[in-house]
Amino acid sequence: MGLMPRFRGRPLIGRAPQESQRFSPWDPFGTFSFQGVTYPYGLNFTSPGQPVEEIQATFAGYVRAAYQTNGVIFACMLARLSLFTEARFQFRRLRSGRPGDLFGTDELEVLERPWPNGTTGDLLGRAIQNADLAGNFYARRVVNRLQVMRPDWVSIVLGSDQDPDNPAAALDAEVVGYLYYPGGKAYSSEPIALGVEEVVHFAPIPDPEARFRGMSWLTPILRELQADQAMTQHRQKFFEQGATPNLAIKLDTPDPERFEKWRDILSTKSEGLDNAYKTLYLGAGADVTPIGMDLRQIDFKQVQGGGETRIAAAAGVPPVIVGLSEGLQAATYSNYELAMRRYADLTMRPLWRNVAGSLAAIVDVPGGAELWYDDRDIPALKDDIVRRAEVQAKQAAAAKLLVDGGWEPDSIVDALNSDDLGQLVHSGIPTVQVQQAPAIEPSSETPALPPGADQERALLAELETVLEEAS
Repeated sequence: MGLMPRFRGRPLIGRAPQESQRFSPWDPFGTFSFQGVTYPYGLNFTSPGQPVEEIQATFAGYVRAAYQTNGVIFACMLARLSLFTEARFQFRRLRSGRPGDLFGTDELEVLERPWPNGTTGDLLGRAIQNADLAGNFYARRVVNRLQVMRPDWVSIVLGSDQDPDNPAAALDAEVVGYLYYPGGKAYSSEPIALGVEEVVHFAPIPDPEARFRGMSWLTPILRELQADQAMTQHRQKFFEQGATPNLAIKLDTPDPERFEKWRDILSTKSEGLDNAYKTLYLGAGADVTPIGMDLRQIDFKQVQGGGETRIAAAAGVPPVIVGLSEGLQAATYSNYELAMRRYADLTMRPLWRNVAGSLAAIVDVPGGAELWYDDRDIPALKDDIVRRAEVQAKQAAAAKLLVDGGWEPDSIVDALNSDDLGQLVHSGIPTVQVQQAPAIEPSSETPALPPGADQERALLAELETVLEEAS
């Protein structure tokens, strides 16, 4: 509709480009609120009254405080990455809006070799990793190469005819380009302007507060991450203190200096891993009282396991697939198959469909086709191969029935592949079963007996006679 002028390599003429960065969680100069406290982005901080260092609400914060230091987050993301990178890209024919067979062309080379020594798996690995941590994956196509852009260095440029000064709030707002800040927005004064047609934007989870930006699945579980870190720190402190509950020691002495000296000696001799399980000797008048609980009393495994399960649920990965304790307790071979089917159908395939649609923006898709994924050769989905074989066997039986019914073979294949019987075309030749039988005129003549019939009758009569005499 002529909504915006072309945006490529220069700002929009006659209007100020508005960036989605101004409401993005990756703004290093902004602030955000958590549990009633306002914090700056991009800074290390500890929430008041809590001994746990908060996770930075930035891409780097998620990488350092979650992906690189939290075993549960790493395991969930590794499970997502391992299966996501197994798919390949193909084109899929469309017939009357229904999917058909898969095929490939030379245009897929940019996805099969996205950069020197790179493969489709490398491309998909970067895509899912950035989408998991930042909610967005950006890549630029230059001839037959793709250049991956760090997501927190990219800003989405919006434009509007109705409200050029504030396009983010306009009803007709559209993405007109992207700005890439080498080194980050705080360090780069001259961004690189990129057009929509040369950028891949993969955002599988939409941000409810932004129309064109994605959200990381880590965002809703920040508290779970902090709780898991707190439990890990608690376990570490427990062993650092000799694998025993905290102790309260009362000493009957009025001399503060003597008390301080005695405390320092006791701490040196009793605290730490090197002093674990040693006998504690106290002087006269000292009273020891255990306080707190040990790991068994607080049921540490169950408490931390519940948090791990919620993290896996947010990642869309069944706990048994990741190998978490709660998932393994209820795991059997049949449960694993069902979990893998759920994981593939509700997590991986929607992601594959989404990334295929996103990458189609920089690929020349043939007419009457769409960019699609091919998961037929993935070993982890071998159960799908068995089910696919069962479906093909039923389709073969249906094809034979349709051929016997007089339908054209080519139309049968198209109808079965697209699951649309409306594509069947009849040959016009009726089958034998529906043809009328020829009429037989009655005859007054006695039909001639076949050769040997008289001899057979004579033998039967003789046999009857013998049987009668015997009786």
